[in-house]
Amino acid sequence: MTNCYCGSGKSFEDCCQPILTGKQSASTAEALMRSRYSAYVLADINYLMNSHHPSTRPTKERKDILRWTKSVQWIKLEVKNSIAGTENDTEGWVVFIAYFSEGGKIETIHENSRFVKENGKWYYISGQHQ
Repeated sequence: MTNCYCGSGKSFEDCCQPILTGKQSASTAEALMRSRYSAYVLADINYLMNSHHPSTRPTKERKDILRWTKSVQWIKLEVKNSIAGTENDTEGWVVFIAYFSEGGKIETIHENSRFVKENGKWYYISGQHQ
């Protein structure tokens, strides 16, 4: 069993894989955030697009996002804070730092991501870089 890419401490098979394959939905905003990180690691562009809210989905940038996510080496994810985003909420925020290597240099994405839940499904809607 492989440790999950999202850093949860669980196995990939018991964490993000069922969400990425559609066998289960993300129950919280943080679970969606973690699954999206795993999708970046795996360059799963379909999941990244489908889990992005239709109102802000970057469909025109699809090929560029896929090219970029394949060009970097993902190192780790640190979830710093979650506000709301529970199973009973319809909105939530997750502050995270994603570490990756690009061109031999360690880089980070530090973001406060906003998620919304519609028809029982969580979506990434936007992020504000920290």
